[in-house]
Amino acid sequence: MKKIIVPIDFSEHSEFALKAAAKFATKFNSEILALHMLEMTDVMLTASEGFQTEQAVFFYKLAEQKFEKFLQKDYLKGVKVTPIIKHFKVFSEVNDVAEKHDADLIIMGSHGASGIMEIFVGSNTERVVRNSEVPVLVVKNELKGINFETVVFACDFSEESIKSYKKAVKMFEKINSKMYMVYVNLPNERFKSSVEIEKIVVNFFTKAERNLDKMDTVHYVSDYSVETGVINFALKVGADIIAIPTHGKKGLAHFFEGSIGEDVANHANLPVITFKI
Repeated sequence: MKKIIVPIDFSEHSEFALKAAAKFATKFNSEILALHMLEMTDVMLTASEGFQTEQAVFFYKLAEQKFEKFLQKDYLKGVKVTPIIKHFKVFSEVNDVAEKHDADLIIMGSHGASGIMEIFVGSNTERVVRNSEVPVLVVKNELKGINFETVVFACDFSEESIKSYKKAVKMFEKINSKMYMVYVNLPNERFKSSVEIEKIVVNFFTKAERNLDKMDTVHYVSDYSVETGVINFALKVGADIIAIPTHGKKGLAHFFEGSIGEDVANHANLPVITFKI
């Protein structure tokens, strides 16, 4: 893990993300790309050319000073931090920065106050998740550590989820995590019998691993929503993090189609990491 991007808006939650990135950087000798999005107002963008340039320089210098002060943290000592200020209006462009710098991970802080629709639909975090080609780690509290000994990977075991699964396995094997895979069976038209689920899982591992050695890592739970099932299972096994595949621009809502109820990150009080399908 060579480069980690952390979008910074000077909030408490972006500092949670920065502290988490510092832990990763220390463990993997990574570089942190601290990214501040200097969003230009519509007034500035429609102002005359000379006045627009003058304002842009003023706000850039102001942001630069504030950014420099924000990054003067004891926990960043010994860590390579590269500050980046971009004149973006939308957070979807974080992915452009990730591609340009060949980043391996994006870490974002989120308050997660009003459920999964608050975090992942219409928010800056959601825009990053939908557009990012690299994993996005969302934290809402200060992480005590990043060992992540126990991981819960929520999966529907479709063939298109194999790509996300492989990315997750590669990442968590590096830190010797134990990964549980969970399938949530719902009491509606998507309900499947145990035999039907097992056939899907067998097909998944046959194509993903070319063997069935990891069948014992799969757990089937029944609940009224995917979110509740994942949260309950994560609590049961004492998970440190929840991993979720996402269809990118279709968003997490596609994976959780049907009932998008309780917020996984908010109610589980755990960090959530997304992997692009």
